[in-house]
This record gives sequence, structure tokens and C-alpha cells, in this order.
Amino acid sequence: MSKCDLTAAASTMAELIRKVADDQLSGPTPCPDYSLGDLVDHVGGFATAFTWAANKEVPPGAQGPSGDASRLTDDWRRRIPADLARLAEAWKQPDAWTGMTQAGGIDLPGEVAGVVALDELVIHGWDVARATGQHYDVDSESLDAVADFVQGFSSDGTPGLFGPRVAVPDNAPQLERVIGMAGRDPKWSPK
Repeated sequence: MSKCDLTAAASTMAELIRKVADDQLSGPTPCPDYSLGDLVDHVGGFATAFTWAANKEVPPGAQGPSGDASRLTDDWRRRIPADLARLAEAWKQPDAWTGMTQAGGIDLPGEVAGVVALDELVIHGWDVARATGQHYDVDSESLDAVADFVQGFSSDGTPGLFGPRVAVPDNAPQLERVIGMAGRDPKWSPK
């Protein structure tokens, strides 16, 4: 795996998050266990966790899993985009991609952690866009890196990461193929 620039994917996610309406937070997402509010909290949680990972910092105290809308503070539309900007900036540092680090209590090489962070941004960016009816574009470099990453996982799914692959035609756009490999139906709709 090689270094990736997370800036475009983080900026896209920040714009998506800023446009989430309060009345959408209880709605469904392509992640069956998450309401949109839960997913927004998860985005904030992984932004912080992977910033710590890039900086080789151990989080203070025990960190519970993210994905709980009840933890969203009143400033989440400002705070989470700022956390996403810090995430992208942290992964611009060459040292972020070297040595070992930790994210979510799991030890992993820095170069893997960086790609996992990018995967979270791209796949969950699509999730947020689909759940809110927003347009979603991802830059080709990010999409290529995420495609290489998800291709390495079992087609039966990987608990905690991806569901079983969804069949997508070979001639479908790359984003739809990647979304299918990540266990999501590219045709998913909240209604």
C-alpha cells in the first residue's frame, strides 16, 4: 500500500455532513445497524481515532465504539468537519505512514491505517450521500486506493468491516463496483 492524500475525501465528507438536516438524523442508511445520526457520530469518531493513529498517539481513556446519535453535541455540523480537516492534515505527514500505530484498539501498520481511514471516508461518504439524497463524487485516486483495499477481503464479508459482496455488473461505474465489494447495494435508497 502506498501513501494517499485524504484531503479530497475528507473535504467531500465534511460538505456532506454540513448539509445533513436535523429531521434526517433518525432516517435509515445503507449501514443496516446505523441510523443517519449514528453514522454521523461514527464519522466523528473515526476522524478522531484515525487522527490519533496518524500522530501515533494513544487515545485518552477507554474509547467506546462510535455510532450513537445520542452523543451528537449541538456543534456537530462544525466540529466534525473540523475533525475531518485535522484527519486529512495528519495523514499528510510522512511519519503517519510508517511504523506501527493503533486505531480502535487494533495495532496495525501506519500504511494500512491510512488506507483504512480513506476507506472509511469514501464508503461512508457514499452512505451519507445516499441516506440524504445528496450528490456524491469521489476523486479517482481515492477510489482506486479503496478499490485495491476492499478487493482483498472475502466475498462473504468481514464482520465489523464489510457485508457480503453485492453482485454488480463488470461494466458498472467503478464507484458502484467498489460499493458492491464493500457489501452495499449501489441501488440502495432510503425509501
